[in-house]
Amino acid sequence: MDRIAVLVVDDEESVRTFLSELLGSSGYQVRCASGGSQALEMLSGGSFDAVLLDVVMPEMSGLEVLRRYRGNGGNAPVIVLSALSGADDAVRALKMGASDYLAKPFGNDELQDVLARALGTRVPERQITAPVPPAPRVMLTSAEAAAEARVLISTSPAMRRARALVERIADTDVPVLLLGESGTGKEVIAREIHARSQRHGRPFIKVNCAALPGELLESELFGHERGAFTGATAEKPGKFELADQGTIFLDEIGEMAIRLQAKLLQVLQDEEFFRVGGKKSVRVDSRVVVATNRDLEKEIALGNFREDLYYRLNVVAIRLPPLRERREDVVPLTDHFLKKYGKGFMAGVSELPTEVLHAFTDYEWPGNVRELENMVRRLCVLKDSTLVLDEIRGGGRTPASAPSLPTSFGGEDFSPPPSPSRHYEEAARVFAAPPSQVVSSNASGVQVLEMPARGSMTPAPVALVSDASPFNAVAPQRYPNPFDAPQPPPPPPPAGEPSLKDIGKRAAMLAEREAILAMLQRTAWNKRRAAGKLRISYKALLYKIKECGIIDPRASAEF
Repeated sequence: MDRIAVLVVDDEESVRTFLSELLGSSGYQVRCASGGSQALEMLSGGSFDAVLLDVVMPEMSGLEVLRRYRGNGGNAPVIVLSALSGADDAVRALKMGASDYLAKPFGNDELQDVLARALGTRVPERQITAPVPPAPRVMLTSAEAAAEARVLISTSPAMRRARALVERIADTDVPVLLLGESGTGKEVIAREIHARSQRHGRPFIKVNCAALPGELLESELFGHERGAFTGATAEKPGKFELADQGTIFLDEIGEMAIRLQAKLLQVLQDEEFFRVGGKKSVRVDSRVVVATNRDLEKEIALGNFREDLYYRLNVVAIRLPPLRERREDVVPLTDHFLKKYGKGFMAGVSELPTEVLHAFTDYEWPGNVRELENMVRRLCVLKDSTLVLDEIRGGGRTPASAPSLPTSFGGEDFSPPPSPSRHYEEAARVFAAPPSQVVSSNASGVQVLEMPARGSMTPAPVALVSDASPFNAVAPQRYPNPFDAPQPPPPPPPAGEPSLKDIGKRAAMLAEREAILAMLQRTAWNKRRAAGKLRISYKALLYKIKECGIIDPRASAEF
């Protein structure tokens, strides 16, 4: 029989090569196109069973390719490849006739599942197994790979207590709430719970609630009926249905929208739900394990999380300590990752120099076990310990040349932004003043003249220290640094007489802009780290940066 033909459309050669090798080893016949025009030619002249289509491409976007292909009568399933920042494009693609989507980055299991759904069965009948090309690394069986993915390596008392609790509750069906910072191993614990339960032979389905907007997440979790929305050409089972008799792991549950939280609560209470656009309820028997790095009690107080859902999920809570609180695990974990990645990159090396191990033990590991794993992998690839040591001694992820901070946000004691009342007064004044004359000040009395609009010949901002300053001294010298590039002025107020609502919105925007700028400087413009410290999602921070007119200095810096 003929093999299933898949067309991969992506402008990045590395992605095309990866998908071609991955699908080819699974028995698919793969052809690749580097752009939209080439893809349309191949689709018009050949027969394909499925199409993997990247959304963001030069010259012709994936949405335009999809529109033309459907307009020409093409009916092969099209799976959209969308980055996290392109979630809106994925929604538009589904409405234009795409069969499904994959959020980048994705794994082999996710790709196989999406292809199976698009082709109508999990293991396509026409697919034959092709020989796997030889690889320099040792290949593991699926059982061995799953066991390695959930290996628990720890000697610390806190982790021993967590492991004992896992053993006690694994055979029950109660929901489990996993708490801990990012990178502490919450997914490993979730897989361990599933592996030790009576459901271990059934599916383990993972869903990242922060990776998709609400519209897509609802369809992803609960599925949709044919005709539920434009582009829903066939019914699609949700993750809860796929996890029937198994375990569903909801990561980053704190990012889920309130509306979806109500629907999740119904599933936990009644074990049934309605698909999007469905009229009949669907009953499922899935064990629910959730994880978050947020303080849900604080989120409840802020109105971001439902209290009844919290109590429904918090039957058994397991807190995973950060790596800095269990330093005795650093060396065993390092040895494990060295064996894992050393097979392909550092043959014959079984241990690291003592100097490296001492540096690893003393390091704070803000990224926890995930950061340690990436550090060991980098060491195996570079084969030079001095580069890793220099990074650790230089402060880890924060460059040694990080810029100095505004006075009101200096040091580790993060003080809140200035009071909103001052910004209301400032906003009222800003409405009447031209942008080039806007002056901002902080609580310490330091006034900063904001940079005028681009294209003007006005000199860069100058810091002026007022007499009211507690230290009547000159401002500290600022050294050349790309992160210190001046920012353009905030977006101008709307024309005409402002209403009280307009003044309030602008005051809030100015306060948020000042706080975001300060945190971005503090984290050396590491946006993910800044979002975590500001306790908002990464996507929300990107939106705020655009809304407040903040420019990343690295985009225009000359090194």
